[in-house]
Formats: sequence, structure tokens, C-alpha cells
Amino acid sequence: SHIPITALIDLQPLLPAGIAPRALTDLLQQYAASFRDPMMLQPPEWFKAFIYCEAFLQLPFFPIAAYAFLKGGCRWIRTPAIIYSTHVATTLFAILAHILFHDFSKSEHAGPQTLRERLVLLSIYLPYLLIPLLLLFTMLCNPHYKHVEKRKRK
Repeated sequence: SHIPITALIDLQPLLPAGIAPRALTDLLQQYAASFRDPMMLQPPEWFKAFIYCEAFLQLPFFPIAAYAFLKGGCRWIRTPAIIYSTHVATTLFAILAHILFHDFSKSEHAGPQTLRERLVLLSIYLPYLLIPLLLLFTMLCNPHYKHVEKRKRK
């Protein structure tokens, strides 16, 4: 479910104006207004860097991971999944801190002002932290994905 959201919504701030279909830009505008998320309409440079990472690191990982998990028994997914999950968790910590502590009163687009508005916006981003942390925990603790050192027989 993350592939369509990434491709159709999350990457829009990287595109030149007029490239994305009107229906998708309207959807992004409606989301940003409803949840008071100015980062998606006028992303700070650091947030834009995270979107580039999403485009060039995360998006290619999604079908690879889907294949590995649907096929089952693919222990090779462990290292890419650990890299993906730690990267995403790291970016989300910065985003969540920005949501909680940034002064949005000077933003061109409406941002969260009250604690309730900040928590609502936080709730939109929080699953994107929790799911990678669950994936990381699975890769580190599930015996199926534990790294087994192979030794050559003499």
C-alpha cells in the first residue's frame, strides 16, 4: 500500500508545477489543508532530501521486499530490510520532532498550531515509524532471519 502513496502523493513536491495530474495535486492540497501539513506543500530542504531518499532508496526497495516476503524463505532480505528500516526510522524521528516542536505560525501554508493539531498530524506519520521498527525487530530477533555464518569444509 505504500507504493501508490509514495509514487502518487509523496513525490509530488519534487516535480515541477503542472507535471502531476490535477486530481492528484488536488488530493495533496486537500490532505495538507485537512491535516495541516505544510511540509508536503512547501517542504523544507531537509524534508525534500528525505523525499529524494524515498524516491531513490525506499521506492525501489518496496517491490523487492514484497517479492521476498511473498515468496518466503528469502533470508537475503535481512540486510536490505535492516538498512531500509533504520533509514526510515531515522528520517521519521526528525519529521516527528519537527511536527512537535517547530513554530508553524510563519509558514505560508497552514500548519498545526494546537497540541491536538500536532498530535493529529503526528498520527499520520507515526505508522511510517512503527512499521519499519517492527520490520527491524523482526529481522534482528526472528530466528528465521538470524545470520548463520557459513564455514568451508576442509
